[in-house]
Amino acid sequence: MALTLYVETERWRAHHRSVLEAFPGLVPVAKGSTGYGFGNQRLAEEAARLGCDLLAVGNAYEAAQAKDWFSGDLIVLTPYRLGEDPVPLPPRVIRTVSSVDDVRGLVGARVVIECMTSMRRHGIAPDDLPKLRSAVDDVRLEGFAVHLPLDRPDGSSGVEEVAWWVDQIQAARLPLFTMFVSHLDAEGVAELHRRYPGVRFRSRIGTRLWLGDHKAMRCRGAVLDVVPVAKGDRYGYRQLKAPQDGHLLVVAGGTAHGVGLEAPKRMHGVTPRAKSMARAGLAVVNRTLSPFVWEGRQRWFAEPPHMQVSLLFLPGEVRPPQIGEELTAHLRHTTTHFDRVVDL
Repeated sequence: MALTLYVETERWRAHHRSVLEAFPGLVPVAKGSTGYGFGNQRLAEEAARLGCDLLAVGNAYEAAQAKDWFSGDLIVLTPYRLGEDPVPLPPRVIRTVSSVDDVRGLVGARVVIECMTSMRRHGIAPDDLPKLRSAVDDVRLEGFAVHLPLDRPDGSSGVEEVAWWVDQIQAARLPLFTMFVSHLDAEGVAELHRRYPGVRFRSRIGTRLWLGDHKAMRCRGAVLDVVPVAKGDRYGYRQLKAPQDGHLLVVAGGTAHGVGLEAPKRMHGVTPRAKSMARAGLAVVNRTLSPFVWEGRQRWFAEPPHMQVSLLFLPGEVRPPQIGEELTAHLRHTTTHFDRVVDL
């Protein structure tokens, strides 16, 4: 019995093809310890099935694994830094660099130069572009890259930000044949191709590609045990008291799977803030909703998730599931390790 990701495979792959059609030259992204819930090996195989010539991975360690799963070129998204731990990689791996010194540290290597965008995460500064003219002679320059923010509350344009960088690179008399872009829609990419017919714009896409059709995927946790409790009975690691008669449900999926893990959220507006404050107040009195659903409602954790399982409390008036039944789970694919992926 397991925490399972069920996939309607043909529907899932049809979505991949639709994204590829919308973004010609697509570079799929397979990264992180979860591989968007599917595992990076599966995503590498799906990228090959799509006929993609290039696969993006998160870091050099992921590239060292992915080289055995994907026969095309690999691009490492995390920038190379001078003095980093050496990882044996084949020549078909392209390293991202974000400073002039790091370009000079990769003599003979294939590189993509990341530009500092409004993300303010990493990238070469505009003033350093002229310094690259001599440095790029010693590497195999595969292109430049821009990683854009998801939200633009100031109303600015992602297309114009990319266009500004294209103009700066060309003004610095640097060779620009390929620009890799992230978080730009298909219309924006098409507009850039119209403006700069001599530049190939290639979109690096992960979430939209693998997780864009939510209805093609279902997460479920198997019920391992159903234990009746009376009001006041103690249970679990912390020996809490049952608030009323009911059942404890032992469900596959715990902290080792990423169950209970929640990333900080940016709140916009009064209602989301009020809901967040209400959840925080309930957590103070040990009331936290689990991601597991039974009889149409998310059920409360009886206590914090264990390593492999979660303990849920089900009130006595609610019909309990049978051992072996599965509960729907609302989980983030980017933080969840599933026991298995089942193709339907």
